[in-house]
Amino acid sequence: MTHVSVRRGLLYVSIAATAWGTGGAAGALLYQAGGLGPVAVSFWRFAAGAAMLLLAGRLLGLGETRPAEDDPALGGTRPAEPLTIRRPRRGAALGRILVTGVAMAVYQTAYFAAIAGSGLAVATVVTIGATPVLVAAGGRLLLGERLGAAGLGAVTIALTGLAMLTLDDGSATFSAAGVGWALLSAAGYAGVTLLNRASSGEPYRTAMGGFVVGGLCLLPVALAQGLLPSGDPLASWAIIAFLGTVPTALAYGLFFTGLAAVRATTASVISLVEPVGAALLGVLLLGERLTGPAACGGVLLLGAVALLAAGERGGGSGTT
Repeated sequence: MTHVSVRRGLLYVSIAATAWGTGGAAGALLYQAGGLGPVAVSFWRFAAGAAMLLLAGRLLGLGETRPAEDDPALGGTRPAEPLTIRRPRRGAALGRILVTGVAMAVYQTAYFAAIAGSGLAVATVVTIGATPVLVAAGGRLLLGERLGAAGLGAVTIALTGLAMLTLDDGSATFSAAGVGWALLSAAGYAGVTLLNRASSGEPYRTAMGGFVVGGLCLLPVALAQGLLPSGDPLASWAIIAFLGTVPTALAYGLFFTGLAAVRATTASVISLVEPVGAALLGVLLLGERLTGPAACGGVLLLGAVALLAAGERGGGSGTT
């Protein structure tokens, strides 16, 4: 079993959100360098992510359960940390991996389709902005998680920041199709978050299994769309390797680990760090504009994340 403290869980989710912020930019660059469509990009992201986690598992022993003879709850002497990831029954673990993989295939593809329809900043803001609302509702109904006044205030501040982040004097590309894909992505992301918060198994096995299932779901469409990059092969494969390593293998492994200790809604709000980083990358790498109101929105987002993280560490992680 693996012990995860609330502090460590918050750190893991924060790192995951920061890493995710590079995923949209990498996908957009892959469109340009490799001429790939959204389904093919998602397929290579999953395939590379699974390969990286498999390699990390062999080299670092990720996914192995730790002996519990020193856990005082089991008669040992080592102090136990607050929360524990316990290995679930085989059937339940397989079912969770299958559902996670299908949902990941849906929301990753929808996200890249949203980028193609509305641009990086808008796609990221709508996707990640809708997620805390969906997760908060699902967490209350399905997991008994209560936000409380401070949590509700943090979500409100975060959504205000997101709204300001979209104000760029009309230079953003809005489209009904792009926003629709982004909302579908948000629904899939919320489902994965709630599912893996409700039943936390071994996070790296869950992530790797989800990548394999998601990749298999996407393979037929990716083959029809064009699986191999048609542009600069060196640049394309370098971007695929980065996409599979940082915003996929690393980010999802840490995110699923952090969910063992952090409420689903808190994790989803902390993930709002992603659009701030994505917006900055859009400005630096893709020529998108970031106005004064958008910059203020980013500051509000980071403040809301800090407020909710402080509340979580202060003991607000209980359920009702």
